[in-house]
Amino acid sequence: MYIKNIFNEKNPVLSFEVFPPKKESSIDSVIPAITEMSKLPVNYMSVTYGAGGSTSKKTAEIASYMQDKLNVTALAHLTCISSTKSTVNEALTDLKERGIQNILALRGDIPNDPELILPNDYKYASELIKDIKDFGGFSIGGACYPECHPDCSSLDEDIEHLKIKADAGIDFLVTQMFFDNEAFYDFRNKAVQKGIDLPIDTGIMPLTNINQIKRMCVLSGGASMPAKFTRMIAKYENNPEALKQAGIAYAVDQIIDLVSNDTAGIHLYTMNRPDVAEKIVSAITNLFI
Repeated sequence: MYIKNIFNEKNPVLSFEVFPPKKESSIDSVIPAITEMSKLPVNYMSVTYGAGGSTSKKTAEIASYMQDKLNVTALAHLTCISSTKSTVNEALTDLKERGIQNILALRGDIPNDPELILPNDYKYASELIKDIKDFGGFSIGGACYPECHPDCSSLDEDIEHLKIKADAGIDFLVTQMFFDNEAFYDFRNKAVQKGIDLPIDTGIMPLTNINQIKRMCVLSGGASMPAKFTRMIAKYENNPEALKQAGIAYAVDQIIDLVSNDTAGIHLYTMNRPDVAEKIVSAITNLFI
């Protein structure tokens, strides 16, 4: 099913993100977690893409498994910064043959090795979006940063670039994780003022251990931490079980507020943790009826 149609039929939408195993591992290592999460009332699940396309085949395999074995609509991530037009065409052909109808089109992280950057083929996600659109047969999602992409000097500049992506042919947006809902509301208002009238799936990351918190704050592109969030970390950083419970509770509070303020969807960054996903979903299920 096209995800653009899911947004047309249901509000709010509930979705999960999962990631494939490392390059040297079989997808069998993540199947149990994905299977458990598929039993929850989820509308679609997305599968990430390793740096430089290192897990691209596994992304396609897992997306196929979700749809064929678990009956869950899949969203396959696809990056372009280290890809050629030819390899993107091959990836699109493979996804189409597998029956995957949805792609999250991303530039991808710029690799440390400059030789892996192929600027003559792709420089921006908008160029990839155009090629997917021309290829045909996919509902296309795009990424957005409520608190500004780290490569942009301001949120206004970032939204200018987002408008280019929207006009290139995307059907919906998925946000980077954020911990301050007010920042998202400010972003959403500015996007609408710019003429970006697309469903926005809001990315929520339940931070449940101190190492994850430190790592994700770096990877989140500078997401701000409200005082309530930092007080939670300070209070429970030496109590792992309490921190886990507090992190789940914080995510639930975020979701309740977002749904109350008419978010189009909640995109839960699960970190392949079905236990955490289940606890959150059990607390918010009535919001999605």
